[in-house]
Amino acid sequence: MARRMMSRLGQWSSYVFAVDFDTNSDPIYFALASKQSERPQVFRNVLADEKCYSLHVQSDDKIERAKFYGGLKKKLSKELPPECTILEMSIFQPNVKDSVIKGYFLKDASKSSATERVLGELLRNDPVYVCSYLCGGEDRQWSQHLWSNTEDGWVEVLEKYCVVPAEKPVHHPSTLSIINYDVFYSFEDAYKVLQQCVDIIPESKAVLELVDQRLESKEKTDFPVIVIEGLDATGKTTLTESLTEALGATLLKSPPQCLSPWRARFDTEPPLIRRAFYALGNYLTAGQIGQEARQAPVIVDRYWHSTAAYAIATAVGGKLGNLPQAGSEVYGWPGDLLRPSLVLMLSLSSQERMRRLQVRGQDKTMEEEELEANHLFRQKVEEAYQRIEGPACITVDASPSPDQVLQQVLLLIREKCHL
Repeated sequence: MARRMMSRLGQWSSYVFAVDFDTNSDPIYFALASKQSERPQVFRNVLADEKCYSLHVQSDDKIERAKFYGGLKKKLSKELPPECTILEMSIFQPNVKDSVIKGYFLKDASKSSATERVLGELLRNDPVYVCSYLCGGEDRQWSQHLWSNTEDGWVEVLEKYCVVPAEKPVHHPSTLSIINYDVFYSFEDAYKVLQQCVDIIPESKAVLELVDQRLESKEKTDFPVIVIEGLDATGKTTLTESLTEALGATLLKSPPQCLSPWRARFDTEPPLIRRAFYALGNYLTAGQIGQEARQAPVIVDRYWHSTAAYAIATAVGGKLGNLPQAGSEVYGWPGDLLRPSLVLMLSLSSQERMRRLQVRGQDKTMEEEELEANHLFRQKVEEAYQRIEGPACITVDASPSPDQVLQQVLLLIREKCHL
Protein backbone atom coordinates (compact mmCIF):
# COMPACT_ATOMS: atom_id res chain seq x y z
CA MET A 1 0.00 0.00 0.00
CA ALA A 2 2.75 2.43 0.96
CA ARG A 3 4.65 1.79 -2.27
CA ARG A 4 1.47 2.38 -4.27
CA MET A 5 0.94 5.64 -2.39
CA MET A 6 4.47 6.72 -3.16
CA SER A 7 4.07 5.96 -6.86
CA ARG A 8 0.95 8.12 -6.97
CA LEU A 9 2.69 10.97 -5.21
CA GLY A 10 5.78 10.80 -7.39
CA GLN A 11 9.11 11.81 -5.98
CA TRP A 12 8.44 12.77 -2.37
CA SER A 13 11.75 14.59 -2.20
CA SER A 14 10.70 16.98 -5.00
CA TYR A 15 8.07 18.59 -2.77
CA VAL A 16 8.49 21.77 -0.74
CA PHE A 17 6.90 21.91 2.73
CA ALA A 18 5.19 25.05 4.06
CA VAL A 19 4.22 25.54 7.71
CA ASP A 20 1.94 28.43 8.78
CA PHE A 21 3.03 29.60 12.21
CA ASP A 22 1.06 32.84 11.73
CA THR A 23 -1.83 33.01 9.22
CA ASN A 24 -1.07 36.70 8.56
CA SER A 25 2.58 36.08 7.67
CA ASP A 26 4.42 34.01 5.10
CA PRO A 27 4.84 30.29 5.80
CA ILE A 28 8.20 28.85 6.77
CA TYR A 29 9.46 26.62 3.96
CA PHE A 30 11.69 23.57 4.02
CA ALA A 31 12.66 20.83 1.61
CA LEU A 32 14.23 17.37 1.64
CA ALA A 33 17.72 16.31 0.57
CA SER A 34 20.13 13.43 0.87
CA LYS A 35 22.86 15.58 2.42
CA GLN A 36 22.99 17.67 5.53
CA SER A 37 22.68 21.46 5.46
CA GLU A 38 22.00 24.37 7.79
CA ARG A 39 19.23 24.04 10.35
CA PRO A 40 15.79 24.90 8.86
CA GLN A 41 13.99 27.85 10.44
CA VAL A 42 10.92 25.68 11.10
CA PHE A 43 12.81 23.90 13.92
CA ARG A 44 14.54 26.91 15.48
CA ASN A 45 11.84 27.36 18.11
CA VAL A 46 11.44 23.68 18.86
CA LEU A 47 12.48 22.88 22.43
CA ALA A 48 14.75 19.96 23.24
CA ASP A 49 11.94 17.90 24.77
CA GLU A 50 9.39 18.61 22.00
CA LYS A 51 8.61 16.10 19.25
CA CYS A 52 7.54 17.10 15.74
CA TYR A 53 5.26 15.34 13.28
CA SER A 54 3.36 16.11 10.10
CA LEU A 55 0.44 14.48 8.37
CA HIS A 56 -0.84 15.14 4.87
CA VAL A 57 -4.23 14.21 3.44
CA GLN A 58 -3.90 12.17 0.25
CA SER A 59 -6.61 10.72 -1.98
CA ASP A 60 -7.28 10.56 -5.70
CA ASP A 61 -10.90 11.42 -4.88
CA LYS A 62 -11.22 15.23 -4.51
CA ILE A 63 -14.45 14.95 -2.54
CA GLU A 64 -13.04 12.40 -0.09
CA ARG A 65 -9.91 14.51 0.33
CA ALA A 66 -11.89 17.70 0.97
CA LYS A 67 -14.34 16.08 3.40
CA PHE A 68 -11.64 14.31 5.40
CA TYR A 69 -9.42 17.39 5.67
CA GLY A 70 -12.47 19.47 6.62
CA GLY A 71 -12.98 17.42 9.79
CA LEU A 72 -9.38 16.49 10.54
CA LYS A 73 -8.42 19.45 12.74
CA LYS A 74 -11.44 18.92 14.98
CA LYS A 75 -10.52 15.24 15.29
CA LEU A 76 -6.90 16.05 16.12
CA SER A 77 -7.87 18.71 18.67
CA LYS A 78 -10.08 16.19 20.42
CA GLU A 79 -7.69 13.22 20.43
CA LEU A 80 -4.20 14.70 20.74
CA PRO A 81 -2.72 15.76 24.11
CA PRO A 82 -3.45 19.40 25.07
CA GLU A 83 0.33 20.07 25.00
CA CYS A 84 0.36 19.35 21.24
CA THR A 85 0.27 22.45 19.00
CA ILE A 86 -1.52 22.01 15.65
CA LEU A 87 -0.33 24.22 12.77
CA GLU A 88 -1.62 24.34 9.21
CA MET A 89 0.77 22.94 6.65
CA SER A 90 0.91 22.12 2.96
CA ILE A 91 3.31 20.43 0.58
CA PHE A 92 3.60 21.33 -3.08
CA GLN A 93 5.75 21.28 -6.16
CA PRO A 94 6.74 24.88 -6.98
CA ASN A 95 4.75 26.34 -9.91
CA VAL A 96 2.96 23.02 -10.55
CA LYS A 97 -0.83 23.42 -10.57
CA ASP A 98 -2.93 21.09 -8.41
CA SER A 99 0.19 19.78 -6.65
CA VAL A 100 -0.82 21.11 -3.22
CA ILE A 101 -1.47 18.52 -0.50
CA LYS A 102 -2.89 19.98 2.71
CA GLY A 103 -2.12 18.80 6.20
CA TYR A 104 -0.89 19.76 9.66
CA PHE A 105 2.42 20.18 11.47
CA LEU A 106 2.44 19.07 15.11
CA LYS A 107 4.70 20.26 17.93
CA ASP A 108 4.21 17.88 20.82
CA ALA A 109 5.43 18.93 24.26
CA SER A 110 3.66 16.08 26.08
CA LYS A 111 5.58 13.22 27.68
CA SER A 112 3.09 10.56 26.56
CA SER A 113 2.98 8.35 23.48
CA ALA A 114 -0.61 9.43 22.70
CA THR A 115 0.35 11.48 19.62
CA GLU A 116 2.16 8.59 17.96
CA ARG A 117 -0.75 6.28 18.78
CA VAL A 118 -3.27 8.69 17.19
CA LEU A 119 -1.10 9.17 14.10
CA GLY A 120 -0.57 5.43 13.77
CA GLU A 121 -4.31 4.83 13.81
CA LEU A 122 -4.84 7.52 11.17
CA LEU A 123 -2.18 5.94 8.97
CA ARG A 124 -3.85 2.53 9.23
CA ASN A 125 -7.42 3.69 8.64
CA ASP A 126 -7.47 6.99 6.76
CA PRO A 127 -6.05 8.62 3.59
CA VAL A 128 -2.97 10.26 5.12
CA TYR A 129 0.81 10.37 4.94
CA VAL A 130 2.52 10.62 8.32
CA CYS A 131 6.06 11.83 9.08
CA SER A 132 8.11 12.25 12.23
CA TYR A 133 11.12 14.55 12.62
CA LEU A 134 14.22 13.74 14.64
CA CYS A 135 17.28 15.75 15.54
CA GLY A 136 20.56 13.87 15.93
CA GLY A 137 24.28 13.74 15.28
CA GLU A 138 27.02 16.06 16.38
CA ASP A 139 25.69 18.90 14.22
CA ARG A 140 22.12 18.37 15.41
CA GLN A 141 20.78 17.76 11.88
CA TRP A 142 17.02 17.33 11.50
CA SER A 143 15.71 14.40 9.48
CA GLN A 144 12.24 13.45 8.25
CA HIS A 145 10.98 9.86 8.61
CA LEU A 146 8.09 8.89 6.33
CA TRP A 147 5.93 6.26 7.99
CA SER A 148 4.42 3.13 6.48
CA ASN A 149 2.29 0.21 7.66
CA THR A 150 3.62 -3.32 7.75
CA GLU A 151 1.46 -6.30 6.82
CA ASP A 152 0.83 -7.08 10.49
CA GLY A 153 -0.32 -3.52 11.21
CA TRP A 154 2.83 -2.10 12.80
CA VAL A 155 4.32 1.26 11.78
CA GLU A 156 7.75 1.37 10.18
CA VAL A 157 9.90 4.02 8.49
CA LEU A 158 9.55 3.85 4.73
CA GLU A 159 11.98 6.64 3.78
CA LYS A 160 14.39 8.96 5.60
CA TYR A 161 15.52 12.38 4.37
CA CYS A 162 17.58 15.28 5.64
CA VAL A 163 15.50 18.42 6.20
CA VAL A 164 16.98 21.55 4.61
CA PRO A 165 15.83 25.19 4.23
CA ALA A 166 13.90 26.11 1.08
CA GLU A 167 13.57 29.46 -0.64
CA LYS A 168 10.25 31.27 -0.72
CA PRO A 169 8.53 30.27 -4.00
CA VAL A 170 7.55 32.83 -6.63
CA HIS A 171 3.85 31.99 -6.10
CA HIS A 172 2.22 31.35 -2.74
CA PRO A 173 1.38 27.61 -2.64
CA SER A 174 -2.34 28.20 -2.10
CA THR A 175 -2.57 29.92 -5.50
CA LEU A 176 -1.72 26.62 -7.23
CA SER A 177 -5.06 25.04 -6.34
CA ILE A 178 -7.55 27.93 -6.62
CA ILE A 179 -8.89 26.94 -10.04
CA ASN A 180 -11.82 24.53 -9.76
CA TYR A 181 -11.30 24.16 -6.03
CA ASP A 182 -11.93 27.61 -4.60
CA VAL A 183 -13.20 29.29 -7.77
CA PHE A 184 -15.07 27.57 -10.61
CA TYR A 185 -14.84 28.73 -14.20
CA SER A 186 -17.49 26.59 -15.89
CA PHE A 187 -20.95 25.25 -15.13
CA GLU A 188 -19.79 21.70 -15.85
CA ASP A 189 -16.94 21.74 -13.31
CA ALA A 190 -19.15 23.04 -10.49
CA TYR A 191 -21.97 20.65 -11.40
CA LYS A 192 -19.65 17.62 -11.26
CA VAL A 193 -18.66 18.38 -7.67
CA LEU A 194 -22.24 18.33 -6.39
CA GLN A 195 -23.00 15.33 -8.57
CA GLN A 196 -20.25 13.42 -6.74
CA CYS A 197 -21.75 14.50 -3.38
CA VAL A 198 -25.23 13.06 -3.89
CA ASP A 199 -24.55 9.93 -1.81
CA ILE A 200 -22.93 11.76 1.10
CA ILE A 201 -24.90 15.05 1.04
CA PRO A 202 -28.55 14.25 0.22
CA GLU A 203 -29.34 17.96 -0.31
CA SER A 204 -27.09 17.90 -3.38
CA LYS A 205 -29.75 16.02 -5.32
CA ALA A 206 -32.38 18.70 -4.69
CA VAL A 207 -29.96 21.44 -5.73
CA LEU A 208 -29.03 19.61 -8.94
CA GLU A 209 -32.70 19.04 -9.79
CA LEU A 210 -33.27 22.77 -9.45
CA VAL A 211 -30.20 23.57 -11.51
CA ASP A 212 -31.33 21.14 -14.23
CA GLN A 213 -34.45 23.30 -14.65
CA ARG A 214 -32.48 26.53 -14.93
CA LEU A 215 -33.26 29.03 -17.64
CA GLU A 216 -30.75 29.21 -20.46
CA SER A 217 -29.06 32.58 -20.90
CA LYS A 218 -27.82 33.91 -24.20
CA GLU A 219 -24.51 35.71 -24.54
CA LYS A 220 -26.01 39.17 -25.11
CA THR A 221 -29.10 40.70 -23.55
CA ASP A 222 -31.68 43.08 -25.07
CA PHE A 223 -31.39 45.50 -22.14
CA PRO A 224 -28.36 46.44 -20.00
CA VAL A 225 -27.43 44.39 -16.93
CA ILE A 226 -25.89 46.41 -14.09
CA VAL A 227 -24.26 44.61 -11.15
CA ILE A 228 -23.75 46.39 -7.82
CA GLU A 229 -20.92 44.95 -5.72
CA GLY A 230 -19.33 45.89 -2.40
CA LEU A 231 -18.82 44.78 1.18
CA ASP A 232 -21.75 44.67 3.62
CA ALA A 233 -23.05 48.05 4.81
CA THR A 234 -21.71 49.99 1.83
CA GLY A 235 -25.27 50.83 0.71
CA LYS A 236 -25.96 48.14 -1.90
CA THR A 237 -29.56 47.48 -0.85
CA THR A 238 -30.51 51.17 -0.80
CA LEU A 239 -28.83 51.83 -4.14
CA THR A 240 -30.19 48.76 -5.97
CA GLU A 241 -33.74 49.56 -4.87
CA SER A 242 -33.39 53.20 -5.93
CA LEU A 243 -31.89 52.23 -9.30
CA THR A 244 -34.67 49.75 -9.93
CA GLU A 245 -37.25 52.49 -9.44
CA ALA A 246 -35.35 55.17 -11.36
CA LEU A 247 -34.71 52.97 -14.42
CA GLY A 248 -37.90 50.94 -14.41
CA ALA A 249 -35.62 47.93 -14.03
CA THR A 250 -35.92 44.43 -12.55
CA LEU A 251 -34.00 43.73 -9.34
CA LEU A 252 -32.31 40.34 -8.82
CA LYS A 253 -30.04 39.07 -6.06
CA SER A 254 -27.22 36.55 -6.09
CA PRO A 255 -27.26 33.91 -4.75
CA PRO A 256 -30.90 33.58 -5.84
CA GLN A 257 -33.69 33.12 -3.31
CA CYS A 258 -34.42 29.63 -4.63
CA LEU A 259 -31.17 28.35 -3.04
CA SER A 260 -32.03 29.66 0.44
CA PRO A 261 -33.32 26.31 1.82
CA TRP A 262 -29.86 24.77 1.38
CA ARG A 263 -27.43 27.63 2.08
CA ALA A 264 -26.99 26.87 5.78
CA ARG A 265 -26.27 23.23 4.94
CA PHE A 266 -23.61 23.96 2.33
CA ASP A 267 -22.02 26.71 4.42
CA THR A 268 -20.83 23.95 6.78
CA GLU A 269 -19.06 22.05 3.99
CA PRO A 270 -15.37 22.29 2.98
CA PRO A 271 -14.43 25.00 0.43
CA LEU A 272 -14.52 22.67 -2.60
CA ILE A 273 -18.18 21.76 -2.03
CA ARG A 274 -19.32 25.12 -0.65
CA ARG A 275 -17.80 27.07 -3.54
CA ALA A 276 -19.29 24.70 -6.14
CA PHE A 277 -22.74 25.29 -4.61
CA TYR A 278 -22.37 29.07 -4.85
CA ALA A 279 -20.92 28.83 -8.36
CA LEU A 280 -24.09 27.05 -9.48
CA GLY A 281 -26.03 29.88 -7.86
CA ASN A 282 -24.40 32.29 -10.31
CA TYR A 283 -25.61 30.19 -13.24
CA LEU A 284 -29.15 30.17 -11.81
CA THR A 285 -28.94 33.96 -11.51
CA ALA A 286 -27.66 34.17 -15.09
CA GLY A 287 -30.76 32.35 -16.28
CA GLN A 288 -32.98 34.81 -14.42
CA ILE A 289 -31.02 37.74 -15.84
CA GLY A 290 -31.36 36.42 -19.39
CA GLN A 291 -35.12 36.15 -19.07
CA GLU A 292 -35.72 39.50 -17.36
CA ALA A 293 -33.32 41.47 -19.60
CA ARG A 294 -35.56 40.77 -22.60
CA GLN A 295 -38.08 43.26 -21.26
CA ALA A 296 -36.21 45.83 -19.14
CA PRO A 297 -32.83 46.74 -17.63
CA VAL A 298 -31.72 44.42 -14.82
CA ILE A 299 -30.05 45.44 -11.56
CA VAL A 300 -28.19 42.62 -9.77
CA ASP A 301 -27.21 42.77 -6.09
CA ARG A 302 -23.86 40.90 -6.23
CA TYR A 303 -22.82 38.32 -8.81
CA TRP A 304 -19.66 36.42 -9.80
CA HIS A 305 -17.25 39.11 -8.54
CA SER A 306 -18.37 38.47 -4.94
CA THR A 307 -18.15 34.71 -5.29
CA ALA A 308 -14.62 34.88 -6.68
CA ALA A 309 -13.22 37.72 -4.55
CA TYR A 310 -14.19 36.17 -1.21
CA ALA A 311 -13.03 32.72 -2.31
CA ILE A 312 -9.62 33.96 -3.48
CA ALA A 313 -9.06 36.09 -0.35
CA THR A 314 -9.99 33.16 1.89
CA ALA A 315 -7.83 30.65 0.02
CA VAL A 316 -4.66 32.74 -0.07
CA GLY A 317 -2.97 32.96 3.31
CA GLY A 318 -0.52 35.54 4.53
CA LYS A 319 0.21 38.97 3.14
CA LEU A 320 -1.63 40.97 0.49
CA GLY A 321 1.30 40.35 -1.86
CA ASN A 322 0.54 36.61 -1.83
CA LEU A 323 -2.53 37.13 -4.01
CA PRO A 324 -2.09 36.05 -7.64
CA GLN A 325 -0.72 38.90 -9.69
CA ALA A 326 -3.08 41.14 -11.65
CA GLY A 327 -3.70 39.52 -15.03
CA SER A 328 -3.60 36.00 -13.61
CA GLU A 329 -6.09 33.54 -15.09
CA VAL A 330 -7.77 33.21 -11.68
CA TYR A 331 -9.29 36.67 -12.22
CA GLY A 332 -10.74 35.80 -15.63
CA TRP A 333 -14.50 35.67 -16.15
CA PRO A 334 -16.01 32.18 -16.76
CA GLY A 335 -16.43 31.64 -20.47
CA ASP A 336 -19.95 30.17 -20.18
CA LEU A 337 -21.41 32.68 -17.68
CA LEU A 338 -23.54 35.63 -18.85
CA ARG A 339 -21.50 38.83 -18.64
CA PRO A 340 -23.06 42.01 -17.20
CA SER A 341 -22.96 45.28 -19.10
CA LEU A 342 -21.50 47.18 -16.14
CA VAL A 343 -20.16 46.31 -12.67
CA LEU A 344 -19.99 49.01 -10.00
CA MET A 345 -18.31 48.45 -6.64
CA LEU A 346 -19.33 50.67 -3.73
CA SER A 347 -16.36 51.75 -1.63
CA LEU A 348 -16.48 53.04 1.93
CA SER A 349 -13.93 53.62 4.68
CA SER A 350 -13.74 50.82 7.23
CA GLN A 351 -14.69 53.25 10.03
CA GLU A 352 -17.87 54.40 8.29
CA ARG A 353 -18.79 50.85 7.31
CA MET A 354 -18.44 49.70 10.94
CA ARG A 355 -20.61 52.62 12.08
CA ARG A 356 -23.33 51.64 9.64
CA LEU A 357 -23.16 48.02 10.73
CA GLN A 358 -23.64 49.04 14.35
CA VAL A 359 -26.65 51.17 13.42
CA ARG A 360 -28.18 48.17 11.67
CA GLY A 361 -27.92 46.01 14.76
CA GLN A 362 -28.16 42.86 12.65
CA ASP A 363 -26.39 39.56 13.21
CA LYS A 364 -23.14 39.35 11.28
CA THR A 365 -22.42 36.69 8.72
CA MET A 366 -19.31 34.53 9.14
CA GLU A 367 -17.60 36.46 6.34
CA GLU A 368 -18.61 39.80 7.88
CA GLU A 369 -17.13 38.76 11.23
CA GLU A 370 -13.89 37.91 9.44
CA LEU A 371 -13.90 41.26 7.61
CA GLU A 372 -14.40 43.12 10.89
CA ALA A 373 -11.76 41.19 12.81
CA ASN A 374 -9.12 40.90 10.12
CA HIS A 375 -8.02 44.06 8.33
CA LEU A 376 -5.68 42.05 6.10
CA PHE A 377 -8.52 39.80 4.93
CA ARG A 378 -10.61 42.87 4.07
CA GLN A 379 -7.73 44.27 2.02
CA LYS A 380 -7.39 41.01 0.12
CA VAL A 381 -11.12 40.89 -0.66
CA GLU A 382 -11.10 44.47 -1.96
CA GLU A 383 -7.95 43.88 -4.02
CA ALA A 384 -9.36 40.68 -5.52
CA TYR A 385 -12.48 42.61 -6.53
CA GLN A 386 -10.32 45.15 -8.35
CA ARG A 387 -8.30 42.53 -10.22
CA ILE A 388 -11.23 40.60 -11.72
CA GLU A 389 -11.51 41.19 -15.46
CA GLY A 390 -14.07 40.79 -18.22
CA PRO A 391 -15.76 43.01 -16.99
CA ALA A 392 -13.77 44.85 -14.35
CA CYS A 393 -15.32 46.79 -11.46
CA ILE A 394 -15.70 50.55 -11.55
CA THR A 395 -15.30 51.92 -8.02
CA VAL A 396 -17.95 54.32 -6.70
CA ASP A 397 -17.46 56.41 -3.55
CA ALA A 398 -20.39 55.45 -1.29
CA SER A 399 -19.70 58.00 1.47
CA PRO A 400 -22.02 60.82 0.24
CA SER A 401 -25.76 60.76 0.89
CA PRO A 402 -27.81 57.96 -0.76
CA ASP A 403 -29.32 60.44 -3.24
CA GLN A 404 -25.89 61.75 -4.25
CA VAL A 405 -24.61 58.20 -4.76
CA LEU A 406 -27.69 57.42 -6.84
CA GLN A 407 -27.14 60.44 -9.10
CA GLN A 408 -23.44 59.56 -9.48
CA VAL A 409 -24.32 56.00 -10.49
CA LEU A 410 -27.08 57.09 -12.89
CA LEU A 411 -24.56 59.27 -14.71
CA LEU A 412 -22.21 56.29 -15.07
CA ILE A 413 -24.99 54.04 -16.33
CA ARG A 414 -26.11 56.58 -18.90
CA GLU A 415 -22.54 57.07 -20.05
CA LYS A 416 -21.60 53.39 -20.22
CA CYS A 417 -24.90 51.78 -21.12
CA HIS A 418 -26.54 54.64 -23.07
CA LEU A 419 -29.74 54.55 -21.04
